[in-house]
Amino acid sequence: MIRFDFTGKVALVTGSSRGMGAAMLEAFVRAGAVGLLHYFDDPAGENRRDADALAAKLRSIGTVYVLEGDVRQFAAVERVINGAVAATGKLDILVNNAGILRDRTIRKMTLDEWHSVLETNLDGVFYCSKLAAERLPEGGRIVNVASIAGLHPFHGQANYAAAKAGVIALTKVLAKELARRQITVNAVAPGVIQTPMLGEIKPEVMAEYEKQIPLGRVGRPEDVANAVLFLASAESGYITGQVLPITGGWF
Repeated sequence: MIRFDFTGKVALVTGSSRGMGAAMLEAFVRAGAVGLLHYFDDPAGENRRDADALAAKLRSIGTVYVLEGDVRQFAAVERVINGAVAATGKLDILVNNAGILRDRTIRKMTLDEWHSVLETNLDGVFYCSKLAAERLPEGGRIVNVASIAGLHPFHGQANYAAAKAGVIALTKVLAKELARRQITVNAVAPGVIQTPMLGEIKPEVMAEYEKQIPLGRVGRPEDVANAVLFLASAESGYITGQVLPITGGWF
């Protein structure tokens, strides 16, 4: 089994205070990378508390820095990227994971629900990629977290599906534009993954999902993290502009 070695690398994972992002960051740190834990300071302070708890846990394993910023704001992203480089001296890997859900049918969807999802899930990826690309060295890596909804949209997810489809298109364009510097850009497209973003799914609904998934279970954050580490590794250096579904065979 391949054990990825990221010793000497610096990895920024946006939205990494919990869920898939936290699993990715932990995997990078366990593999020897300096981890940059990013979060958005929500009014209730939940993200900050989660970020502090995760940072304390991971600092027993390796080196972790905590950065706060709203990916919807270009100036805030600029501060995050500048802060990352100031703290560590460089940036090797960017994982665009930060995202939100505001599901509702088009008829009922508010303009705020539309814009907030597009601004976080698509604009944020553009801002982070644009600014990080200027700092990444030759052979750097960008991995975008899209979604199976960007390939096979679901009822009630017009905003989310549109944003994730945009992330997939952006991934392919960035891959072409950054190829001359040997920077690869790929995306993962998770299916149903057991994270706080799922909310409280009723057992009968979860059972129905599991019936549709050939491997017979919903995904775990670690399933996504493992794929992200591969796409960020030296071993994947000839793979770029690709989208990897992580769905247990669903779709």
